[in-house]
Amino acid sequence: MLGDAIGATGGTVPASGPLPATSAGQLACFTVDGLIRAHVRHRHRGICHPPSMVWESYRNWAAIQGVPGFEVRGEGNGPRGWLVRVPALAERRGSAPATVAALQRREMGTIDEPSGTSTGAHALTRTLPVGLYPCEAAEMAALTHAGDAVGAAGLGGAVVRLLAVGRPLVEAVGSVASESGEWSEAAERSLVPSLTAARSGPASRGELARLAPDARAVSALAGGVYAVACFPGRETVREALLFAASAGDGGHAVTVAGALLGTAHGPDALPVDWLSRLELAWTADTLARDVVTELHDSPSGGEYFRPTDPHWRTRYPG
Repeated sequence: MLGDAIGATGGTVPASGPLPATSAGQLACFTVDGLIRAHVRHRHRGICHPPSMVWESYRNWAAIQGVPGFEVRGEGNGPRGWLVRVPALAERRGSAPATVAALQRREMGTIDEPSGTSTGAHALTRTLPVGLYPCEAAEMAALTHAGDAVGAAGLGGAVVRLLAVGRPLVEAVGSVASESGEWSEAAERSLVPSLTAARSGPASRGELARLAPDARAVSALAGGVYAVACFPGRETVREALLFAASAGDGGHAVTVAGALLGTAHGPDALPVDWLSRLELAWTADTLARDVVTELHDSPSGGEYFRPTDPHWRTRYPG
């Protein structure tokens, strides 16, 4: 979320005032909401299709955004859960055309039959949190995007998953690049050249611009990985984010860099002066804590145990 907000500044971070999210950051919040709701549903009904629950969460985002064809009809007959009541998530912060178009078509894509033809960066940036959950980020990307964007999302989620279990950052990226399997084409366009460039010399803005020339998902992954490979340390997070934000790709590379660095080093490594101004800091922190709580404790209970939080299913209806 911090990378997303720094990306919105174009790398020129104002000295004061809030740091607002973009539509990518908003959608990332709804991705996590859908994952939690999927786990709740599985606990209570025994079966669940996580991409369907994430799809429904994206529909909730579209409704509070005022996207034509989606109507907020009130409790019990429209978007539900606590996230739809966060005012900042209803603010228009740029477009997400491929996501909106897929939602309006009302046709969920799959890995075998993706929705639409877009290879844009939102397929990656909004699905990075899926690496913390036991399913594939590529499945969530394919709901609305296609081609190497789906592969980039799969690779990004795999890197996050390794970082979350303690693998060193550059080692995690290298491991995913060498074991990319069905996403080998996306890896050859993003992870491999990024690691090669980072090993060949110091951080270069010219090299960053070459790796991340546009708003495609593979460009965002390449630029973000290059930035963190050049500045992998806990003490250089600020430098990494500012460097990634200079890519000129619309802020997508720095969103990736922020996600990878945050996963690798934890929130305490993030610059406090920026973090304290982050518009969705409380929202993101609450979602992060809640996804851990759901996966480990299941507060809404289940078939064989009583709930510890009677309001959990109101927060995350499954």
